[in-house]
Amino acid sequence: MLVKTYGSALNGIEAITVTIEVNIDRGVQFFLVGLPDNAVKESQQRIEAALSNNNLKYPKKKITINMAPADIRKEGSSYDLPIAIAILAASEQISSELLDRYVIMGELSLDGSLNPIRGVLPIAIRAMQDGFKGIILPLDNAKEAAVVEDIEVYGVNNIMEVISFLNGADNLQPIQITKYEEDSDDIYAFDFADVKGQENIKRALEVSAAGSHNVILIGSPGSGKTMLAKRMPTIMPPMTLREALETTKIHSVVGLVGKGLSLLKTRPFRSPHHTTSYVGLVGGGAYPQPGEISLAHNGVLFLDELPEFKRNVLEVLRQPMEDRVVTIARAKQTVEFPANFMLVAAMNPCPCGYYNHPTQDCTCQPGTVEKYLNRISGPLLDRIDLHVEVVPVPFEELAKKNAGEKSKVVRERVMRARKIQTERFNDVPGIHSNAQMTSKLIQTYCALDEQCSQLLKSAMDRLNLSARAYDRILKVSRTIADLAGSEEIKPEHLAEAIQYRSLDRENWGK
Repeated sequence: MLVKTYGSALNGIEAITVTIEVNIDRGVQFFLVGLPDNAVKESQQRIEAALSNNNLKYPKKKITINMAPADIRKEGSSYDLPIAIAILAASEQISSELLDRYVIMGELSLDGSLNPIRGVLPIAIRAMQDGFKGIILPLDNAKEAAVVEDIEVYGVNNIMEVISFLNGADNLQPIQITKYEEDSDDIYAFDFADVKGQENIKRALEVSAAGSHNVILIGSPGSGKTMLAKRMPTIMPPMTLREALETTKIHSVVGLVGKGLSLLKTRPFRSPHHTTSYVGLVGGGAYPQPGEISLAHNGVLFLDELPEFKRNVLEVLRQPMEDRVVTIARAKQTVEFPANFMLVAAMNPCPCGYYNHPTQDCTCQPGTVEKYLNRISGPLLDRIDLHVEVVPVPFEELAKKNAGEKSKVVRERVMRARKIQTERFNDVPGIHSNAQMTSKLIQTYCALDEQCSQLLKSAMDRLNLSARAYDRILKVSRTIADLAGSEEIKPEHLAEAIQYRSLDRENWGK
């Protein structure tokens, strides 16, 4: 007897519906075709044990299983449940009447219980798009899939519950979750109020969050660079439903959505070690998976000790920072991963760490500081809008018991500035913040009066700022003006933006 069940295969962060055809005939052989990997091939042993331990019969006949489309690779153990159900239906142990209405996925334990699987959100979206009535999944994954509307999601603990349901019992109810709300309450473990002193750095990070600008923090060891960077997501606007879906989708494919969770509400904060490979950062592999920059989508990518990263690893960041997407091409397929992240980098000013330190002397040889900085290429620095020097906090500031400004207060200012930008770029597709402005948009929205032009000219001459600094200063000054609620860029906005270009000064490190 021939029976069909339906599952799903992942291709990048999208899912493709897979038809699992099982035919039982005379003989004693077992065939599994349709480009399965080893984990799928091993399902035979898991299924046989699970059926035996639940007093069900594994047919001792010729079993042929085809997974169509046959040219797409099937990976992982999530096909155990649909194959087991198809075998039971083909051997007429259960009813096959409802099988064409549901996508079934799950990994079987030997006792028949179900283990959670990866990529549930894209699978549920695909099932809804293909017109299925519902999806049957392990209970731990059910909430994640339930965020998709117009499809019934059933969470099950073991194979016997699935069998009862398919035989017509009312033992399962669709999972219901509350509607997604943008949660602006304090849901982060960190807060800006924990940071003593460093008011100028907090201000720089506020500007960075308001305009979605990339930022690099330069300072000696123990000055608080990492502490400040970890609190960056707390001042960014809460994720919209669209952003939460996109982010959860990527994390789901990699298997990073926790058990029993639905949508991610906190913005991602990814901090890869400097020994990471370029594949680990950008994504890839024989069967492409998202890398760190995609996992940081709609959040923060924090690169600590930036000059310690290998040169070829840092260079792969250039295109994603510009295009906000990563395209990974292989001989048989091309996969796109979103990569709209904000880069926060941290570095010591020199190998010993004490260049420009207020109390300690730098012990580096002449020319070493410049050589250390040259580990970061010009094109990469070109894409970082704010260069901020972090000075150690004096004892008097550390000893103060007064808490600083809370992240919630800063976040409200950031959200007001973002709202102005949303309205400004409403008619410009693909542009959502000041950091993304093209040269044409800079000319339109960053017009300077005579006083501001003279100030900028004087600053560029006196500080020997490079040409690359010009556009960046204008973008940042536009964001500072938005934070102040000003339609025009004023001299004080421009002056503040100029001071955030430390590394562009020709005398830096000399």
